[in-house]
Amino acid sequence: MQRRTFLKSAVTAAAATSLGAVTQAKGDEKSPSSAFNLKYAPHPGMFKFSAGEDYLDQLRFAADLGFTAWEDNGMGGQPVEFQEKAAKEMHRLGITMGVFVAIAEFGKKDFVGNDKAVRDRLVDRMKWAVETAKRLNAQWCTVVPGAYEPRLAWEYQTANAIENLKWCADVCEPSGLIMVLEPLNWLTNHPGLFLKGIPQAFQICRAVGSPSCKILDDLYHQQITEGNLIPNMQMAWEEIAYIQVGDNPGRNQPTTGEINYNNIFKWLHQRRFKGVIGMEHGIVNHNSKQAEKALVDAYRQCDTF
Repeated sequence: MQRRTFLKSAVTAAAATSLGAVTQAKGDEKSPSSAFNLKYAPHPGMFKFSAGEDYLDQLRFAADLGFTAWEDNGMGGQPVEFQEKAAKEMHRLGITMGVFVAIAEFGKKDFVGNDKAVRDRLVDRMKWAVETAKRLNAQWCTVVPGAYEPRLAWEYQTANAIENLKWCADVCEPSGLIMVLEPLNWLTNHPGLFLKGIPQAFQICRAVGSPSCKILDDLYHQQITEGNLIPNMQMAWEEIAYIQVGDNPGRNQPTTGEINYNNIFKWLHQRRFKGVIGMEHGIVNHNSKQAEKALVDAYRQCDTF
C-alpha cells in the first residue's frame, strides 16, 4: 500500500491553504490536527487506487487521512469472520461504524400492506440486523420501506407502514439499534418508492414514536426532491439520526455541483452533530490517486468553520 506518497501530497495542499495538515507520525499515530471536524464516512473502494484492494488497508488509509467513521451498505452480507475482523480494526483505529443496509427491497410493497406473514418476515430480518449490528459495534441500519401500491389510498399505506415499523422498532429497542428510514428521490434514481421526502419521513417517525425509528437524511436525494435543505433539517431535526451527502447533479463529492456544503457542514457543526455523515457518492473521474486526492481536498475545503 502506497499511503505515504498520498499523505505527503495531502499535507502540502492542506498547509498551503491553511486548512489543517494531514500528517502521519511513526506507526499509526496522527497529529491532533489531522482529524476532520465532523464524522465523514468513506466507503469501500473510495481509496482503492491509493490504498489498494485490501479492505483493512483501505480502513487504515482513511484513518491516516483523518476520517473517523466508515460506511458499508453491504457489510451485512459479509461472512461473520470478516465482520468481526473489520469491527476489531475499526475499534483499534477509533473509527465509528456507520450504516449497513438491513432492508432495501425496492420492488416489494411489504411495508405498505397489512399482511401478517410479511410482517413476520420483516421482524425476522430486523432480528438478523440486531445480531449483525452487535458484531459490527454499529448503531444504525438503513431501512428503505419499499414501493408504493397504486391501488391503495396513500393514507392506508401510511398507516400500514407505521404499524409495520412499530413491530420492527420493538425488535431494535432492547439493543439500542436505530433503523434509519431513507427517503429516495423519484425524479432521477428511484421512481415508485413509498418514502420520498423528509416531511413524509418526519410524519412517519413521529407516529412510530420509537428511539429506534429515525430518519436518514441523504442530502443528494433531498436536493432533487424538495431542496430547502437546511430549513428541512431544522424542522425535522428531532427525528434525524444520520446524514448522507453527495452533490447534485452528478452525485459526486462536495464542490462539484450546486449544493453549498460549506454552509451545510458549518450548520451541522454549530448544531454539535456528533453522528456520522456518510459519503454516499462517487468521485469525479475516479481512475487515479489524483482523483482520490481531489476528494480529500474537497472535504478539507468544506470542513472549515
